[in-house]
This record gives sequence, C-alpha cells and structure tokens, in this order.
Amino acid sequence: MTQIATRLNVEIDPETLEFRYGPGVRGPKAEFRTLDAIRSSLMDPGCEGPSPVYSIAMDVRCEEDERALKAHYLLFGVVAYAAGQLGKEPVRSQGHVHAIAAHSGWSSPELFEIWEGKAIIYAQERTTDDPGRCVAVAAIPGEKVVVPPGWAHAVINTDIHRRMVFGAWCDRQYGFDYTGVRAHGGLAHFPIVQADGAIEWMANDRYRAAQLEQRKSRQYPELGLDPIEPIYMQYRRHVDSVQWVAQPERFAELWPQFEP
Repeated sequence: MTQIATRLNVEIDPETLEFRYGPGVRGPKAEFRTLDAIRSSLMDPGCEGPSPVYSIAMDVRCEEDERALKAHYLLFGVVAYAAGQLGKEPVRSQGHVHAIAAHSGWSSPELFEIWEGKAIIYAQERTTDDPGRCVAVAAIPGEKVVVPPGWAHAVINTDIHRRMVFGAWCDRQYGFDYTGVRAHGGLAHFPIVQADGAIEWMANDRYRAAQLEQRKSRQYPELGLDPIEPIYMQYRRHVDSVQWVAQPERFAELWPQFEP
C-alpha cells in the first residue's frame, strides 16, 4: 500500500488499485471500470488496454464529517487510473455530463485535485453537434481544476508509465448522463499518445469543428478556493469554500462565462 499525501488517511494498493482507509476515515470498497464498459466512447472501440481502467470510491470521509456532509449534499470521491494506453489513447474515462440534482435543480460542477501522476481534465460545453467551448487543462499533484455546471468532461492519465490518482468534490445526488457522448462516439476531441509520450489531439468528426484550447491549471479566487490547501481540508476548515459544488446557484452569475 502507498500513502497518498492529501492529509486524508487513504492508501492505495499499487497492484490492484484498491483503497484502504486509515484510522478515522471511512469509505466503500472500490468499484472498477473495465475496458469493455467504456469502449463506446473511445476512438478505437476495439482497442486493447489495461482492465480495469480505473477504480473509484465515492463517499470517502472522516468519520466525524458524515452527518455534516449529508446535510450539505457533498460527496468526496477518490479515483485511481492504471498506467498504459487504450489503443492510441492514454488511459482515460469515457466522459459524461452530470445529471440534474433534485435538491438543487442544477447539473453540478465538480472540483478535482490531482494527488499522484499527471492528468488532463478535458471539458466541453455541450454534447450536441456543436460542442461549444472545448478545453484541455493539464494538472499535476496539488493542482485543482473546476468543471462548471452542465459541461461534459473526462479525466485523462497523461503519463502512460505510471498510475494517476485524484480526489474530487461532487454533489451527493450525483448521476452520470452519457447520452450525448455515446451518441457521438465520444467527446469532441480524442487524446493521442505520440512516440515521445506527448499528447496530441484528434477531432471527432461526429461533431462540428471546434477549436480546442490547451492550458495549465489555474487558481480560482472567484470561488474562494485556497490554491495550496488540499480540498478536503478546505471543507473541514470552512465549508463555504466548497459548498458551491452542491449549490452552484451561489455563483450563478459566474458560470455562463466561466473558464475551467
């Protein structure tokens, strides 16, 4: 088991991608996403690659936070990606939009924090034929990325030689809508691993042409996020710093022009 440096007592088995929780921390057994489960959204649905592709545990928490997290409709998830490739693509998720949460009436935003490895969070405004704005945000351990409400998104492990792990704040009434992504055979751009390990992008011709903006992660002072403190610890210190994940209406005026 390897300790993850997040100030949350979680370890990960490097062979199985299973999680183990230390004293004072609770969480479920990991669920595993197989390659067969995500093929329909890959550039080459018949490709070979690691399986499971990644493990995920939703509702990881400190014991004393359980009641408050439920009251605030917040849920913390931990995800570990395998090393390797899915055909020409790096290991990645299939992409989805968050379903509308009944308590808020919003498709919730998501707050990611990279814990190990290197990642790209890819996001696009829509899953209609016109995907709108498309961005690919690169992040390394300790860096945070926010995907705004209603955007389709996927997480990519950009280092094919090692696993990638992240934590994320989600809405407790989370749900995944894959309809538009699967109807288009994936998201609007596919990440392709080059011979030197760099990631290039190939447009998915089932969408209208849309420019992809590639950028590094940024800070989010407009949301009250501390760029240094781990996101679980920010919740424990000051719940309002992440409460907008479950109550996106708090920043309703920001989201239309928000830049991930």
